[in-house]
Amino acid sequence: MTTVLIADDQPLQRMGFRMLLESQDDMTLVGEAAGGGEAVRLIDRLHPDVVLMDVRMPGLDGIEATRRVIAAGSRTRVLILTTFDLDEYAYAGLRAGASGFLVKDALPEELLSGIRAVASGDAVVAPTLTRRLLDAYAHHLPAAGEETGSSSAEPEAPHPAIALLTDREREILTVIGQGWTNAEIATRFHLAESTVKTHVGRVLAKTGSRDRVQAVILAYEAKLVRPSRKSS
Repeated sequence: MTTVLIADDQPLQRMGFRMLLESQDDMTLVGEAAGGGEAVRLIDRLHPDVVLMDVRMPGLDGIEATRRVIAAGSRTRVLILTTFDLDEYAYAGLRAGASGFLVKDALPEELLSGIRAVASGDAVVAPTLTRRLLDAYAHHLPAAGEETGSSSAEPEAPHPAIALLTDREREILTVIGQGWTNAEIATRFHLAESTVKTHVGRVLAKTGSRDRVQAVILAYEAKLVRPSRKSS
């Protein structure tokens, strides 16, 4: 049984989610919050498997609420709900530690599938869509030397999480960042899919990535993957 908490400031929206969840035999609604601060408190008390987190809420917004939930070490996984699939709030939500995001006009079966995927430890957002999102907002990532003010001629220090990976695991992380599925990785590297899953699991564990979405973000931050260049 998957326990779910709804965080949305719109009563009608919460009612719609509630009715959908109550129609499922494998899901239980454990609470509702009308704001981010209330959501953080309820998550700390109820420990739901998944929280449906609206972005725009009065007081503490969904992004900061997500950041606080993840920073507290909660096992609750956050599914961001947003109006547009490529807005900066969805990007910020993923960076804050959400396991994915869906648009609010998603079909009911898409939302239910998303909740089940997140609860099982998978990412809701397809890796290719995550990459499109990150490409669109890659300017939020610090450029080389920007944080330290160092010259571009100076070599960058490697991302600390990358140093823990074997050469093969680094290759796996790179292609995860490029949006490859396990099947595509298996074909490219002539590996069994079970072996690929083992490698992916080790990459996630060593880098502290909660799921595949966070691994894609790490690949960008570590500059293993560069934003796509679009012709003008």
